[in-house]
Amino acid sequence: MINYLKLIRYRHLLLIAFMQLIFRYGFLKLQNIPLSLLDWQYLLLVLSTACLAAGGAIVNAIFQQESDLENKPKFQVVGQFISENTAYNLYAALTFIGVSIGFYLSNVIQKPNFAILFILIASTLYFYASSIKNSVLVGNSIMALVTSIYLLIIGLFDLLPATYEGNKAIMGLHFSILMDFAIFTFLLSLLIELVSDIENIKGDFNQGLRTLPIVIGDAKAKKVAFIFSFIPLFCVLYYLKVYIFNANLFYSSLYGLIFIVSPLMYFSSKIITASEPKEIHQLNWILKGILFFTFLSIFVISINIKYNA
Repeated sequence: MINYLKLIRYRHLLLIAFMQLIFRYGFLKLQNIPLSLLDWQYLLLVLSTACLAAGGAIVNAIFQQESDLENKPKFQVVGQFISENTAYNLYAALTFIGVSIGFYLSNVIQKPNFAILFILIASTLYFYASSIKNSVLVGNSIMALVTSIYLLIIGLFDLLPATYEGNKAIMGLHFSILMDFAIFTFLLSLLIELVSDIENIKGDFNQGLRTLPIVIGDAKAKKVAFIFSFIPLFCVLYYLKVYIFNANLFYSSLYGLIFIVSPLMYFSSKIITASEPKEIHQLNWILKGILFFTFLSIFVISINIKYNA
């Protein structure tokens, strides 16, 4: 069982599910706005994206068996504990379930064209693993974009269909908040992808991949990560100043400084000098932790606003 959990990258799936659940039940449900999906339908949406993400993890594991054998031998599952044929069958089943649920929900909200989004996600994940991953920064950007789409899909399926002329302004405001978080998620996910490439440089090089650290070198890639880390840092500082500080949300401000800003600053101070694989791996986990606390912050802000009112 544990090998199948490793194969689908269950921690990543739990993070995606947490993100979608916290934004619905820790944010949207606390607002006085209509939502399109019933609770069980929303859980189907979460299941759909989880199936697509799991399928993407499987097909990625299939195509990078050689790299995983060198970079992460303890986590290398396909070819050792699970056959490639079994992995392909599981990938096909999960992708079919994810896309099928997407078709159903698109018809529930009377937006059948939205079903194409699930097909695009599934196709993108496959082509990333099979070919796009070998393109410098393109693959990283696409994977970060897919992660942010998992957040935007909430607005497309739960907010947009419930929007009409009378509530367009308030619904637009909540959609813009989702968009802000999606942009930050994209930036942080892109940084995570870059650090992962630095961590996996040896195995990726032996597999013939062309990631940024391989093309420009390990040291320069760390400098790129260092410089790029200031983009999400400045974004969150700006957001805190304009939307949180000015609204006198003290606890939300403190939360953002402690759990988002401080770890980002720590990452920036350590990434260039990090030399051991263990150090790079720890910095990668710090970024993933920041992403978790970023998602949780929407609930903290919602509660802070409620008790400040």
